[in-house]
Amino acid sequence: MREAPSTNQTGQDDFRALMAGFPTGVAVVTVVSADGSPRGITCSSVCSVTLAPPTLLVCVRNASPTLAAVLAARRFTLNLLDHNARATAELFASGDPRRFDRAEWTVDGRACGPHLVRDAHSIADCLVSRADRVGDHTVVMGAVQRVLRRESRRPLLYGLRRYSVWPEPHEPVPADIAEPASAGHRHRPALTAETASHRMS
Repeated sequence: MREAPSTNQTGQDDFRALMAGFPTGVAVVTVVSADGSPRGITCSSVCSVTLAPPTLLVCVRNASPTLAAVLAARRFTLNLLDHNARATAELFASGDPRRFDRAEWTVDGRACGPHLVRDAHSIADCLVSRADRVGDHTVVMGAVQRVLRRESRRPLLYGLRRYSVWPEPHEPVPADIAEPASAGHRHRPALTAETASHRMS
């Protein structure tokens, strides 16, 4: 194994290589700007923060018009993309000014931003509770107000600089990571719009 430079000498290439080995889900952060136009950007820097209260964070580049709209509106929607939505992930990463013309989306009375109803397996409406600028990105904390889920869909993944898909349920789990038989299995009921403000998956 090649030893990376010490922390204070670590370059961007080493850091990119490090994070490329940490696969994540793929999301699109959306919001409606002050002039009523939809904004959105692909984001893989997403993390849960706390269950009490349900809070998540997203990291968005400082120059993003989507970030500016999120900070002005103090709200956003997180759309977690499903396995068929690679084209949508690439579309919202491209900066195409007509990207919302090429995606199916809705905004209801409780939405904090456009819902990508065709492409998302889960959707979270969030209010901004905190935003901190760190280097060339801003970390935005979102207090989750509502969660909508479609359990029949599998997540889109990104790692090693390429997209992949969560395995089919019937595919065997490798023995070295399988859950011990003695641990049992707990059933987790699906979240509904009514319960989402109290629980986060």
